Amino acid sequence: MAYPDQIDEFKPKLNKKADGSAYTVQEQLALSDGKYEGPLAHDQIAASSVRIYTGPDLTGDEVTSFVVSIPSDAPWRRLIKVFADAPVVYATYQTPGDQVDASDVNALQTAVTATQTELERYKEQGVIDGGWFYEG
Repeated sequence: MAYPDQIDEFKPKLNKKADGSAYTVQEQLALSDGKYEGPLAHDQIAASSVRIYTGPDLTGDEVTSFVVSIPSDAPWRRLIKVFADAPVVYATYQTPGDQVDASDVNALQTAVTATQTELERYKEQGVIDGGWFYEG
C-alpha cells in the first residue's frame, strides 16, 4: 500500500558486476499466518540458489517448504511462496544484478507526483511560504 497510507519505499537496485560475478543477497520476509507470498526484491535470481532459514546468515532451522515462480509478463522477476511456523524467515539467494523496467519508472513517477501534490496542498494551506515551513 502506498501513499497516503504509508510512505513509498524503493529497494536499492544492483548493477551488473563488470567481472560477471553474482551478488549474494539476504532478504527478511515477514510471514502472516505461517505464509509469505510475494516478489523477491531483486531480479534474475537463480531459483537453485534460494535458501530459506528462520535465522539470519543461514542460522536457525532450514525451511524447505517454499516455491519460486517466474511471472510470464516479467521473466526477470521472481515470486516466492514460503510456508513456515515462524514470524520471519530469511531468504538468501544469488543474482547477477537487477533489470530496471517501465514498472520501476512508473512507481517512481507516481511517488514524485504524490509528493508534488502534497507540497501544493501545503502551500495552499499557507504552511509553506517561500521554502520555509511555519506554524500557522
